[in-house]
Amino acid sequence: MITIRDVKTILTAPEGINLVVVKIETSEPGLYGLGCATFTQRYLTVASAIDDYMKPFLIGKDVNRIEDIWQTAMVSGYWRNGPEFNNALSGVDMALWDIKGKLANMPLYELLGGKCREGAAIYKHADGGSKEEVEQNVRASMEQGYRYVRCQMGLYGGKGQTMVKPDNALDGVYYDPKAYMRGVAEMFEHIRGAVGWEVELIHDVHERLTPIDAVAFAKQLEPFRLFYLEDALPPEQIEWFKMIRQHSAIPIAMGELFNNPNEWMPLISNRLIDFIRIHVSQIGGITPAKKLVSLSEAFGVRTAWHGPGDVSPVGHAANVHLDVSSINFGIQEWNGFQDTIHEVFPGCPESRDGYVYPNDKPGLGIDIDEKAAAKFPCSNVLPTWTMARLPDGTSARP
Repeated sequence: MITIRDVKTILTAPEGINLVVVKIETSEPGLYGLGCATFTQRYLTVASAIDDYMKPFLIGKDVNRIEDIWQTAMVSGYWRNGPEFNNALSGVDMALWDIKGKLANMPLYELLGGKCREGAAIYKHADGGSKEEVEQNVRASMEQGYRYVRCQMGLYGGKGQTMVKPDNALDGVYYDPKAYMRGVAEMFEHIRGAVGWEVELIHDVHERLTPIDAVAFAKQLEPFRLFYLEDALPPEQIEWFKMIRQHSAIPIAMGELFNNPNEWMPLISNRLIDFIRIHVSQIGGITPAKKLVSLSEAFGVRTAWHGPGDVSPVGHAANVHLDVSSINFGIQEWNGFQDTIHEVFPGCPESRDGYVYPNDKPGLGIDIDEKAAAKFPCSNVLPTWTMARLPDGTSARP
């Protein structure tokens, strides 16, 4: 029996974004696995959960008992389904799947049933300060081979809007929801008129609207035939998706903030969304993700795993293995990697002509250079975009 000998937490920020990686070392010399536990804004809490609670829980356990380890770890603290612990558990879970693939001498996608496709279609972000600048960035993405592009104008909520703040207004990132809605509708009208209909377009609301405005916004964008509209509502208001469905045929994607099945079950079983946008480490790793794939397939929902810069390359590798082995795969968000990432994480998935490919190495197929990782320390500073405010200074969902 091969057992867990040690559990290590590796904190690194090669691109200036805090990443958390778990390394599980085994009783078999040279055999180890890697997992993504990245929760950028609370990385120290996740590290503590791994080092202070998960490590003593895991030492000596059989590496092959992934399901049992996941289930017992999830309830080991009684209270469960919080993002900090879920991410800690994800790091362990992915590392165990990585080890299992290495023991089988197979890439992870083979253990998940084998490939349904050779590569996974990806989309790129195109932002800009004006509709003309967004158009230019969409065209640049198309020239690089992308056939799916997410279009934002001033990132989330828009920027450069004219607004009058009250006296002594607190600091924050201010935006005007109504101006944002008008600007985005004008942007998509311009882009469709300029580049046509051969490219699939995506937009992320990032929960910046009231529920009734989200209903109106979905109706307003329907003529532009988006591939999907993302995060139109916050998780606290998912009942409003019924209203969006009744008034618009625009495809809907949701889920990157979800932590537990009670959040996604009603949306999937009632067919209120078309794409599930889970952050895989947020729900606890590959073990729950592969079950979510099967659940979604039964109700005609496709996957669109969350894949920004605050997913480690280990997490991106896990996404891609799920992508190529899931019949109901939809699209993969893709941030791409800078040279510093390749220095720290050899074996990253590679993208070409609008597709991303897993490598054929055993397990997740990715490694980490711990000495290189140490050259890029994390920084305990919250990103400014989380401090969103409405024109009158009211705190808003980021």
